[in-house]
Amino acid sequence: MNFEKVYFEPAALGYELGGILRRELKDIPWEPIESHNRIPFMQNKPNKEFPHMKRSLIVGVRKTHAYMPNNKTSDYLVPYTSSGCSAACLYCYLVCNYNKCAYLRLFVNREHMLSNIIRTAEKGDRDLVFEIGSNSDLVLENMVTGNLAWTIEHFAHAKKGALTFPTKFDMVDSLLPLPHRGRIIPRVSVNPGEIIRRIEIGTSPLTGRIEAINKLAKAGYPAGLLVAPVVLLSGWQKMYAGLFRALDEGLFPQTKDGLPVEIIFMTYSYVHRMINAEAFPGAPVLYDPDIMTVRGRGRYRYGPKASAEAERFLREQIAEHLPRAEIRYIV
Repeated sequence: MNFEKVYFEPAALGYELGGILRRELKDIPWEPIESHNRIPFMQNKPNKEFPHMKRSLIVGVRKTHAYMPNNKTSDYLVPYTSSGCSAACLYCYLVCNYNKCAYLRLFVNREHMLSNIIRTAEKGDRDLVFEIGSNSDLVLENMVTGNLAWTIEHFAHAKKGALTFPTKFDMVDSLLPLPHRGRIIPRVSVNPGEIIRRIEIGTSPLTGRIEAINKLAKAGYPAGLLVAPVVLLSGWQKMYAGLFRALDEGLFPQTKDGLPVEIIFMTYSYVHRMINAEAFPGAPVLYDPDIMTVRGRGRYRYGPKASAEAERFLREQIAEHLPRAEIRYIV
């Protein structure tokens, strides 16, 4: 990742990770800011600047630590060591929360955040699962901070609980020898190659993601598969049939055996439409009023007819190509 500038809260330099980042990124200009949440000159940039804004890195101290109950693959969604991303997926749900400011923010108070997770886990009456990657991609972040490797090594000492995170990246080699004890659950997100190239801009190719899930499973991680988000462009049946053929051919037999699968349909928004029209004028148009319905204020999702047809198709593909997989949910 080639960052052009680091904006930082001065307090961040009082933490071990803040000092490490300052030394390792010393060749990039550093500019102090009052708050990682309020950078007016960034917030006021025009939409067309969105891709260039991703070249900025924000370093701060996370102050929000509220856990959100979850009923899918975890018990809680947990604010963790980063938010935003340096990639530019055209549908990214973080844009709904941060608008143009969905750039990568790093939070240096990792010791405090992980200690909170471990304390909560050890108070539980069963093994709780904590989703630590809902606001960013921790495999990508790990390339800058080493935080994911640090987290796995330190969580190995916890007596209870598990951590999970999704990723669209294939840079997992540094994680393979770590003492995960089967309590770190990586979930690799996949899409057809054309969608990755044209819509998931700046992420790893499908072949790399398939290789990554094989590596993780071989290293003993209880890895899962995300088909997400499902994007119903023209010709989507052909594209997703090709995806499942590639998974069938590329995944090891032991990886496919009992593989947990999550399927999530794309949601979209008016904010995405405005940013993408100016920032990515040649990109595919994702808003389709013929098959989308309004979901909340300024947000869209596929209507019942389109999503039901797609769900039937995807279930058939999984039955054919990944018959020993376990579909956890489809939303």
